[in-house]
Amino acid sequence: MPVEYLIRQYGLQQGALEIQYIEEFFLDFPRKKSAAEVVQRLVDRDHQILMAEAALPDDRSTVVPVSFKVAHELKASETDPKLADLVFQLEDVVRFRGRRVLYQWIGGTRKDWRGQGHFRALTEEQEVWAMDNGFDEIIVKTKNRFYEMRSTLAQLAFDVIRFVPHPVDSGESKVFLSKRLGQHVIDSHRSRRSVQRDDD
Repeated sequence: MPVEYLIRQYGLQQGALEIQYIEEFFLDFPRKKSAAEVVQRLVDRDHQILMAEAALPDDRSTVVPVSFKVAHELKASETDPKLADLVFQLEDVVRFRGRRVLYQWIGGTRKDWRGQGHFRALTEEQEVWAMDNGFDEIIVKTKNRFYEMRSTLAQLAFDVIRFVPHPVDSGESKVFLSKRLGQHVIDSHRSRRSVQRDDD
């Protein structure tokens, strides 16, 4: 029988707290975002906060967060300096005008749960949400040293659209990937998902 992945979609305030918790408590993630940083980034834009949960192997009654994804709309008219720079780096490979672009901002899977399909399930749920909300494309940025992430994104049919080499450390080179959305994307989904939506 196929695995059914447990996914929770959070509203902004609770979701921001959950992201801070998973990044700080489990020590699997190199970057740490405070709840305030998450709220500041997402508050005035369309966004989605997803978290996958799973039972502990030795205690099936205890469910813990194992993977997460946070995405938001990216527009041609960004005023935040980091986002404006991101648009500038992509404007010749991504068409922003007249289209909706979703930026996969942060996310990851805890080490002990990698390779079990949680990130795929989150990605597929994100794609359904993006299609339902009129998005045309999803953009992801990673670094060359995150080989597992690059491999996972390739398996999920994301295409490299830009490579920005680092002048000293090739592991720090930036890799931008994209997936254009359409019914063919939804038709290719493989995961069974149970989704709980928590609104603020």
